[in-house]
Amino acid sequence: MNLPTRGPGRILALLEAQARASAWPADPSWPVRLAEDLCELGADWRESAQVCADAAWVARAAGHSVLGLLGPEQVSAAGLDPVTERAYRHLYLSALRYDFRTRALQAFVEQLPSGVRSSLDCYSRALYAFALLGQSHEVGLALMDEVLATAGDHAKTRHVLLHGLWLGQDLDRGAERLLALSSGPPFDTGNDPIALFRMAGALRRLGRYDEGLTAIDRALDLLPPGDITVHADLVRERSLIAIARDLRPQARTGGTAR
Repeated sequence: MNLPTRGPGRILALLEAQARASAWPADPSWPVRLAEDLCELGADWRESAQVCADAAWVARAAGHSVLGLLGPEQVSAAGLDPVTERAYRHLYLSALRYDFRTRALQAFVEQLPSGVRSSLDCYSRALYAFALLGQSHEVGLALMDEVLATAGDHAKTRHVLLHGLWLGQDLDRGAERLLALSSGPPFDTGNDPIALFRMAGALRRLGRYDEGLTAIDRALDLLPPGDITVHADLVRERSLIAIARDLRPQARTGGTAR
């Protein structure tokens, strides 16, 4: 997990909060405890996004999705302190994202009171943009640009937007936008396997198959061992690129002459 540089003591405290949340994913009280820990630390939106997104992913992988522990009424309940409210929202919306529930995510955000919607933190707006982009709604592109202007190089936020562009197959210049975002800061070092996975998908859609294979092979090399689900996604993308490349000559010649 890449946390903002705010001193080793604070980073350790945030890591400990995430570790406590992830230790017993079957315990229904862990989201509440995590929100309490983040509130005690006075976590900002970046720190909350880092910790909550990772905790939601670990819980889902263990078969205990946040969606079974937090309901929309609890997430949007009145009277919560701002840090707790934001933590619940980050957990819940991240879980919807991981399950590709774009319509449910969009509906949740759009039912919020106008004052709450207008003051959403950058990561929550990125998750809303993901829902719109994932359904190929062009309005999501404008929201994505607004989020990028605020988020800077925050990797977690950019990953959410990459995911939306990757999912939205019918967006205007979607593949070009996906390629630009996946190859720009902070992914321009070429060391993020998920960004490389998104890049490979963009290159496949653009017909740049050899470059796509290079990107996905590097992603496979960089992926930490043991993540079976993500590894399967990368292998599937490699197969898609290889098949598309192999079919290209047939498309050009129109098949075998007789």
